[in-house]
Amino acid sequence: MTDRSHLLIFALFAVSAVGWAADSAAPTCASLRKLALPDVTINVAEKVAAGAFVPPGLKTDEKVPPLYRNTRAFCRVVATLKPTADSDIKAEFWLPASGWNGKFRGLGNGGFAGYIAYWGLATAVTQGYAAASTDTGHAAAGNGAHDADWALGHPEKLIDYGYRAVHLMTADAKTVVTAFYGSAPKRSYFSSCSNGGRQALMEAQRFPDDYDGIIAGAPANNWVPMLTAGLKLVQTLDRNGYIPAEKIPAISKAVLAACDAQDGLKDGILNDPRQCHFDPSTMLCKEKDSRECLTKPEIESLKAVYAGLRDASGKQLFPGLLPGAEEGDEGWKLWITGGKDGKSLGASFVTGYFANMVYGDKDWDFKKANIEKSLKLAQEKTGDDMDSTSSDLKPFFGRGGKLILYHGWNDPAISAENSVNYYDSVVSAVGSQAGQSMRLYMVAGMQHCGGGPGATSFGQGDTSARADAEHDVFTAVVEWVENGKAPAALIATKQGDSAKAAPMSRPICPYPSAPKYDGTGDPNLAASFLCTIGD
Repeated sequence: MTDRSHLLIFALFAVSAVGWAADSAAPTCASLRKLALPDVTINVAEKVAAGAFVPPGLKTDEKVPPLYRNTRAFCRVVATLKPTADSDIKAEFWLPASGWNGKFRGLGNGGFAGYIAYWGLATAVTQGYAAASTDTGHAAAGNGAHDADWALGHPEKLIDYGYRAVHLMTADAKTVVTAFYGSAPKRSYFSSCSNGGRQALMEAQRFPDDYDGIIAGAPANNWVPMLTAGLKLVQTLDRNGYIPAEKIPAISKAVLAACDAQDGLKDGILNDPRQCHFDPSTMLCKEKDSRECLTKPEIESLKAVYAGLRDASGKQLFPGLLPGAEEGDEGWKLWITGGKDGKSLGASFVTGYFANMVYGDKDWDFKKANIEKSLKLAQEKTGDDMDSTSSDLKPFFGRGGKLILYHGWNDPAISAENSVNYYDSVVSAVGSQAGQSMRLYMVAGMQHCGGGPGATSFGQGDTSARADAEHDVFTAVVEWVENGKAPAALIATKQGDSAKAAPMSRPICPYPSAPKYDGTGDPNLAASFLCTIGD
């Protein structure tokens, strides 16, 4: 792997060596084409006027979204990074033409990546940040694509996707920033979710000098066990008893009937679903099958969803989903059951990963796979490249780095307990330093990275407008890094579902505390909840 950390030191000297225009005291955007970076070709370096950027792929009859119409003028640098002969990493660096705040922001990718996060770049430069995004070495249809065909027979591209592309993007971006502005970024931040959360933890663990503040949402960091647990689940649903999507509302109703009131407020939200001990057997059909009950095979499948993956000795390798995550626009119908057997989003990730990254066989059939052998092979073939599970964050914390983790309790894609387990492992590894440098926020009623029945908006999205540190997690990490103000509870909001519905606000408590209703206040107001530990 190419180490470019020394480039930043010499970037200012490089500015004068690449032949900037003689009539300009500072480099122009166009002159960045001449900037020499190892294994990098700069394809485009152009100034984009305010509101003039049109994202690639926009159909001719589509209107440019307001996000881009409101973007300030910036210098756009498009580059190709080739650390190996088989690498083809696309990256873009966006630099505000004026009003740069002296900081840099790196953007992550969801799913199997394959795209540039233009919306995140536009938001970042409008807020004064220099920013960078990479496709991690391949192009895919859509954003956060589920297609992994690009990895078949390309081990170097797997490494690029696993960790190399984001690190090199970061190093090269800092060199470009330094060349353009004449000074290096004072602070650097990375924030992303899902696979992007995995990328975030990879940066903190392997490249502790890259960023000062990192936000990792719903991280897919325990990659190999997570996808193997997915393989076990799709096999169970196929072999044992597929749960039709039309039965999900009944499952959700039964879970809420059993557990909703446990936290002191019957509101369709489980503040800590680990306290819910719902028994799927209570849904057994007494007579004929219907949407309101489950057959014996379906009950066993439901138990498997909640159980997760265990080895032959019973040791849990990856936690199951928690009760309460069943319904919603991005609930089980999307991730677990799909419209029919084997067609869920989760199943597509399982197939894409094992077929292309592990077995190297596009015709690989999940139905024939042996779980134990698949887990072992996956670890051997991809574990070093994909897993970001190291709990030793002392190098990152030691240089002043701050880490915020968040995860929705209602996540149907990645078990929320995975983040709790990782947090606990770091606390165990680094001791008291964890409390000075890391926070975990478990969000009641939130699905995968956002959405769900709870108040789930707290500035975590790439397109979020920055606000105060209490309502905006990105501002919170900036305040922590730059002013030493450690974040306490955050306030999440949710707009009403209709014009008549009242908006909701709820506290998001730093783990291990959780929100507790005071018993008398307006349940739509955060002030009616306290962050407490235990009952």
